[in-house]
Amino acid sequence: MEVIISKTSEAMSKAAALEVADVLNTKPNAVLGLATGSTPLGLYKELARLHKEEGLNFSQVTTFNLDEYVGLPGSHSQSYHYFMHENFFKHVNIPTQNTFIPSGTTSNYKAFCAWYEQRIADCGGIDVQILGIGTDGHIAFNEPTSSLQSRTRLKTLAESTIDDNARFFDTREEVPIYAITMGVGTILESQRIVLLANGKNKAKAIAEAVEGPITSMNTASALQMHGSTRVFLDDEAASELKMREYYDWVRDKKPGAPQL
Repeated sequence: MEVIISKTSEAMSKAAALEVADVLNTKPNAVLGLATGSTPLGLYKELARLHKEEGLNFSQVTTFNLDEYVGLPGSHSQSYHYFMHENFFKHVNIPTQNTFIPSGTTSNYKAFCAWYEQRIADCGGIDVQILGIGTDGHIAFNEPTSSLQSRTRLKTLAESTIDDNARFFDTREEVPIYAITMGVGTILESQRIVLLANGKNKAKAIAEAVEGPITSMNTASALQMHGSTRVFLDDEAASELKMREYYDWVRDKKPGAPQL
């Protein structure tokens, strides 16, 4: 696990975007795993800029989203289908038929989850998985106590997650209780993982995920077992890391390392 700390959230997003762009420039038909929420917005904005101003090409890219709320149609303003279209897909040239997001309205969740796993495999697996992290350390909707070998499935959301996401809805009662989510095991099969976190409210979860024990109480801690994970943080999200000076030292001494 490599930790890259930037002074600001904007700089963090740009650094992470360069990581994704490097993969696309090397493998134009890469498979990207995508996350939603406020944290990756800067990353998507920078990728869209790279596409429009520097020719970053998404025409052969395939994408799989981590999760979707159960019960929300794709047209709902808080669905992740809507989020991805408004914040990323309509700004780049990914073919619509190459974008996959879990269905929140399927009549057979078990069958759909099995199909989603198989579809990822049929596309050759995920080359780069983008992740955010919850204030309790969850990745995707893999809440605390989720199995670290879990697969795509229906998941009941924790009250803390509902509280965190209530700001996106008119009332807390409107936040769905269930979601379809990729499992921790599914995520760990990605070739590369890019985790982003910004803000003081993520500092404790990041410290536990990066420097604490591997535990299902912080599902992001499972990334310690992954061979190619890069954690992109701003100063506030990095504020509780005990090894902060070491991470900065590694970045500064790495051959060809960008000065963030």
